[in-house]
Amino acid sequence: MLAHHNALVPARPAGKFVRGGLAKEALIRPRGVGEEAVLERNSELSSEADHPLHVPVLLTEVMEALGAKDGGTYIDATFGAGGYSAAILRAQEAARLQATRLLALDRDRQAVRDGAELVAQSAGRLTLVEGRFGEIAEIAREHGLDPVDGVVFDIGVSSMQIDRAERGFSFRHDGPLDMRMGPDGPTAADLVASESLDTIADILRVFGEERHAGRISRAIVAAREVTPILTTRALQRIVASAVPPSRDGIDPATRTFQALRIAVNDELGELLRGLVGAASLLAPGGRLVVVTFHSLEDRIVKRFLQGKTAPEPAVSRHLPGEAAPSRAFTRIAGPIGAGPAEIARNPRARSAKLRFGERGSAPLATDISALADLTSLPQRGPGRRRRA
Repeated sequence: MLAHHNALVPARPAGKFVRGGLAKEALIRPRGVGEEAVLERNSELSSEADHPLHVPVLLTEVMEALGAKDGGTYIDATFGAGGYSAAILRAQEAARLQATRLLALDRDRQAVRDGAELVAQSAGRLTLVEGRFGEIAEIAREHGLDPVDGVVFDIGVSSMQIDRAERGFSFRHDGPLDMRMGPDGPTAADLVASESLDTIADILRVFGEERHAGRISRAIVAAREVTPILTTRALQRIVASAVPPSRDGIDPATRTFQALRIAVNDELGELLRGLVGAASLLAPGGRLVVVTFHSLEDRIVKRFLQGKTAPEPAVSRHLPGEAAPSRAFTRIAGPIGAGPAEIARNPRARSAKLRFGERGSAPLATDISALADLTSLPQRGPGRRRRA
């Protein structure tokens, strides 16, 4: 069944970039770099283009971590080309398990359209919904799924999105500077046209870990005063004019494109909301499985599974008689990476990391402010301007 989900309240107001943590409303409403990994991934776009469909990474490891069981109920939070969903359905058939019920989400309308064939083949077991995975809990409950036995995420941008020039994710082909994963909200062109120099610099520095953020932001602001920056190639040329060529052959615009994509789609905020929502749906013993592609995402997932969601107390962890807080996830594992054979077949897998946790019976933490700080731009004091 194909379905559409409209969020009643957007997690982030259109065109606004939150500083110093997620808005309170986003936190209580329980959805792809940093290191060399993102550079490897973006430098391999030409290799990815040779594949007609997005190839799911770490598929065997994901299925083992998910541990599909008889008559289980599962959610594929990032449907994409349907690789994980198809594997879950096949696993149920191969093991002759009772019918699995599977809900799949994607905020990309084209991905939902493309998934219609798999939905038809699933004999009613698969429901595919257009919606953000930051709203996973609300969507699942609307479809009568609570609790569930497992949730899987593959975070980030897909090969299909990269390969379509009109989506504006890649500078490999010239296209409109869009970068939106869904149909709504401001584009990357809107961002570079309207945000201040300081905000653009912070976006590049925080979300792209770009050491030349100051130079690039000044070049963007200077260029937009002459003519609007509307295409991917135009932005690529501006970045190239502002920074020296990379010694490793990686295009200097790589981190800028990553940072703008993360900002446009509120990817880190979506990830945190998705993790909280997924954990709230899991039955005891249920599995949360997450594949990430860069350090910013992986850090959030790791700390969430470890229960490190709030600021550390300013007292010793070893006070006599003080009981350690119960963790929501009693068993965690990772990071698990791809082996040489998979990397040879699918270069995108090189930077992938899989982590998973098994849900215990302890309640979820109510304070996730320490993780919220990782999803947003730093706060600036009144009248203070950071040197770019």
